[in-house]
Amino acid sequence: MKKQQFRKITLLVLFLLFIFYRETFSWHDETHIAIAKAAGYELWYNVTGPDVARLKLRDRESYNHFYNNPEDEEITPSLVFSQAHRYNDPQDREGHLYGAIIASLRDYIRKKSEGRFARYDLAYCFHYIGDLSQPLHNIPYDKFNMEYHRPIEELADKYVKKNGIEGIKKYMYEIKIDPKDPEKDIACHIARIANIARELGKKIKDEKRVMTEEEVLIQLGHSASLIKGILGYLKHKFGK
Repeated sequence: MKKQQFRKITLLVLFLLFIFYRETFSWHDETHIAIAKAAGYELWYNVTGPDVARLKLRDRESYNHFYNNPEDEEITPSLVFSQAHRYNDPQDREGHLYGAIIASLRDYIRKKSEGRFARYDLAYCFHYIGDLSQPLHNIPYDKFNMEYHRPIEELADKYVKKNGIEGIKKYMYEIKIDPKDPEKDIACHIARIANIARELGKKIKDEKRVMTEEEVLIQLGHSASLIKGILGYLKHKFGK
């Protein structure tokens, strides 16, 4: 009897760990750097910083990098904005990647407008936009996600090294941020890219496979395009 109770307790603990714990992988350094370079971000070397910060900040930073979409729901601009106040919240195990993009950009614009040092806030924002195109950052963190996450990101590094930034630029497109309502426009693009990534995540899960070379480069092109669009908007806003 005691053995059966112990077994049940053990299984329960393992189940809870599976539900509530997520080792937060993300595109590797080389991939983040390639996205930033393709977008024309001069301080591309700063985009790896958020992953370095996770080593010590742990939960305070980790949940900014994904959205463990529990109901596999469509991403909307309203959802993007609803996550913004959860930026850096260590209790939000569901994750709030979309809101982290908005909140970190707000931090950058506020500090920049006040004449304060702001470049690292923008690096955080651009790192999160890089994570946005990772399909497995936009679907539930289940058995498939756990098994395929690292292999997909290792393949991404391989394809980036093989194709260089030109391989990403091939799949970039123009994004112009509306200066009259930039946050709403950016939230719409976040939702659009998140849904593209989410659909791809569901597809590769159904087919039980990793991403193809073309799929990886297309996804990175989405992130690079949004970063470039935001850089253009910021240049217009601040004049440089």
